[in-house]
Amino acid sequence: MSTVRARVWRFTIEKGKAGAEAVQAVEIGQGPPPVSLAAMVNVNALACDLRKTVDQRVRDHEISLLLSYIIGDQSQQQLGVECSALDSSAGHIQRFVSECTGLGVMSAASEVLFDWTPTTSGLSSFDVLPGKLRGVYANTGVRPDLLYDLAAGPVAGEARGRRRRAKQMFPAGKGTPEQRKRLEKLAQWSVDHSDHAYFMSWVWLGQGGIYVDIFLPDGSAALTGLKTGWIDAPGDAKPWQFDIPRPDRRRVVAPSPERDLPVHVPSPVVSGQAATRAAISRVGSAADEAVNRAFKREEHEIGTLAGVPVRGRWIAGDTLGEARYEVLLGILGERVELDRRAQRERLTTPAGDRLDAFLDGRLVTVVRSVESPRPTWDRISAELLEQT
Repeated sequence: MSTVRARVWRFTIEKGKAGAEAVQAVEIGQGPPPVSLAAMVNVNALACDLRKTVDQRVRDHEISLLLSYIIGDQSQQQLGVECSALDSSAGHIQRFVSECTGLGVMSAASEVLFDWTPTTSGLSSFDVLPGKLRGVYANTGVRPDLLYDLAAGPVAGEARGRRRRAKQMFPAGKGTPEQRKRLEKLAQWSVDHSDHAYFMSWVWLGQGGIYVDIFLPDGSAALTGLKTGWIDAPGDAKPWQFDIPRPDRRRVVAPSPERDLPVHVPSPVVSGQAATRAAISRVGSAADEAVNRAFKREEHEIGTLAGVPVRGRWIAGDTLGEARYEVLLGILGERVELDRRAQRERLTTPAGDRLDAFLDGRLVTVVRSVESPRPTWDRISAELLEQT
């Protein structure tokens, strides 16, 4: 199990007649939340457009590419990145690695902060939501990345990742202009969607490792009872505050005599908790259909889990040369209900002899260092079922 260094912020939104007007953030503190590479791979494998054919060759290549850049220091358990390789890559590859890392770290933070339990129907990508959530979320404009279905209500998660070349991994002061600009847009998105709960994670990749700023809204019912026992350093009590620019009023242009076309200004889409959860349920059924197709295409059966057949294969993270990691990506023939809390505790509790294995719905991922022996399926299934 690896860790990242996290700085946690609490922020409040001041609202006026025109919507969000100001943001005030206070640093709670810093600490080392655990991050599972297997869970990171799993989240990115599921963040695809389920309405299209999921090409396993493309997915395998993406997994191999991501793990070619990520470094897990076995001695210090600090998650890092191969900066020289990243800096030598094209801009779109740098963004791919940064954004994939951001999604994985954000989901890991959600587990340790507000007790999110991963299930296929409980996590959706906004990239596939517009068609499934028509009338619930706006199809255009600002959109977060992931939608978490918590017990207290749905929460939108925004994940950003950036390469940082400074020696000090956390930017000094009270956030960056980029962070402020994105919080401004998300705050207005929340207001337009009936004060929808959301949070933002901002990952920094550099020579010092992987660091993340986490911004949590204050007063959100969906994010109550935050777990912050892993924070080991107090924050700065001085607040960081900035005003949100008022949006420009749209001008309705008088139609010209040649083109008598009226101008329509779309109204924002608002969502209720019941409508959102019903739509999430519909996305879950689409996910099952996509997994069924993937299971039928996979030819290699690697074993069974609680009597359910599992198909898949090992993928080497060797796009840049010699592999550091090997990933098992397995698909279950049907769902197996596990003790989700036990899985989370296993992932977040340090233990040198445990596998980095993760099961979400019908997709199981295992990440191993090439320096260690490849585990047998009996061992993998035993740890997933908590029989050890």
